[in-house]
Amino acid sequence: MEKNEIEIIDVELNSNPNSIVEMYGEDLTKRKYLVNPAIAREDEIKKLVVILLTPEKSALLVGKPGIGKTAIVEGLAYLIQRGEVPNALKGYRIIKMNSTSLCGKMMVNGKEQMIISALVDELKTMSKTILFIDEIHTLIGGRSDGPMDLANILKPGLDRGDVNAIGATTTIEYETYVIRDRAFLRRFEKIDVVEPDEATTVKILMGSIPKIEAQTGIKFKYNNYVQNMLLESIVSATSEFKRVYGLSAMYPDVALSVLTQAFSLALFENKSEVDVIDVYNAIKTSKRIYPDSIVKELEAFREKFKKFCAEENIVLPIVTLEEVQTPEDII
Repeated sequence: MEKNEIEIIDVELNSNPNSIVEMYGEDLTKRKYLVNPAIAREDEIKKLVVILLTPEKSALLVGKPGIGKTAIVEGLAYLIQRGEVPNALKGYRIIKMNSTSLCGKMMVNGKEQMIISALVDELKTMSKTILFIDEIHTLIGGRSDGPMDLANILKPGLDRGDVNAIGATTTIEYETYVIRDRAFLRRFEKIDVVEPDEATTVKILMGSIPKIEAQTGIKFKYNNYVQNMLLESIVSATSEFKRVYGLSAMYPDVALSVLTQAFSLALFENKSEVDVIDVYNAIKTSKRIYPDSIVKELEAFREKFKKFCAEENIVLPIVTLEEVQTPEDII
């Protein structure tokens, strides 16, 4: 091998104790996925794949908090795992790195070096590897004196195509920091991740049930028809103008929070199945929904399931505004 030639190696994680990837990274393609993490995100994944197949281009996922940007990357890792990607991406792995892990310095071969610089050097020697950096805006800006050095270190690797990368950031951070650094932005193709509509969010919740069941060890009662009705009520209760400002997030995250709360309430009661009462109480106790919206949604819930509850001998109590208000709400 000539002196300046870089040896390309294909190593397994946990084989090198000095590896930045092994110390700080997570191989998303080695996770165990019970279901596809990116339900109803086929268009975004297709755009992501096309960008990754484009020489010297990386992808930047931009959307509001809780909208599923990370889930899209996990969805691609899931498809790579199953071999359901173009041949050019088969055998690839996606290494997730938190931006905070890349700050600071470390000793490499007896010399102090920026962690991100050492990471770029390491990635040059690794084949079929895609770097995923969540909250990538923290590498780009956030200070009044311009872009951080971290972004400048990463740029050459992106420019030469030595590093394949996926970044994720929120709309606000993109407009505040990322868009100011034109040189960095040129290396990325933006993918707008929009909030799913209510019908799509119901599908996402339905597809997430097996994962939540496995995590909690209890089942969601009833057939698919009744489950779908319950999920529709959750999605209705968490629609845009019913969400508490500052805690709102977006679909599907805000609706998923209520669904998982229903499982938590069932576990607290030592139940083996989540039933209509647990879903009702999850909406009632949600801190992400305005109190007056909770009262109205629970009233609609009781009417919607009136016949069903009568057949199942279930009583759903009437809930007043005082019951769901906290002192902070009143103040």
